[in-house]
Amino acid sequence: MITALAFIITFVVVGLIVVAAAFSGGRRTADRPPGPSRRSRRSVGILVGLLVLALGVIVPALVIAAGRDSKKAPGGVRLTAADERGREIFAQRCATCHTLQAANAVGKVGPNLDQLRPPKALVLDAVQKGRARGQGQMPAGLVDGQDAQQVATFVAKVAGH
Repeated sequence: MITALAFIITFVVVGLIVVAAAFSGGRRTADRPPGPSRRSRRSVGILVGLLVLALGVIVPALVIAAGRDSKKAPGGVRLTAADERGREIFAQRCATCHTLQAANAVGKVGPNLDQLRPPKALVLDAVQKGRARGQGQMPAGLVDGQDAQQVATFVAKVAGH
């Protein structure tokens, strides 16, 4: 949202600068009335320069500040450090097969976890035992121990949000 707004504001400012330059007129001849004074041209130039400088600093700062909240998953779900670790592990081991927006995963082999919305116990069971009745589509033990707990917690927390 902020990136789109920054993009639009930048082009509006550029457009206004072009319009101001167009209305300032060109060379003066005897048959044209005199244009703005030197003082008013200087003040407009300073004002436009300050505006461009402010937008060149403020807009990027807002965009950077909006992008820094990596602890927040899509849908506004706040993530703990363990959830962040679960996201990283999911991205490494599960994202090639499963779709999960919070991990930017778009796999096509396994089920879409955003639609399925599995509870933690089901995710943990699937990670430990595998799935597809031993057909090898999801082998058992891809992740184990604390990592499996973190992945299961992360998926249960963010799936469908």
